[in-house]
Amino acid sequence: MNRDDIIRMAQEAGFEQRPVVGWGFEYGRLGQSLERFAALIAAAEREACAELCDSHGDDYLGDLIRARGNS
Repeated sequence: MNRDDIIRMAQEAGFEQRPVVGWGFEYGRLGQSLERFAALIAAAEREACAELCDSHGDDYLGDLIRARGNS
């Protein structure tokens, strides 16, 4: 995951990049935006770990890691 990925996920979570003050969010939605951002980051990390397992021939472990996102 790189800087561009993190920025994309922050925007997807509801954060906006504002020219003068930096990052902002819609009033009253900080909690929702933070929860969504955390979920996106966790999902990206789970998938990266699962892909690493897959690349080493352990599809079963990769599937178990992916399944954690469904609970």
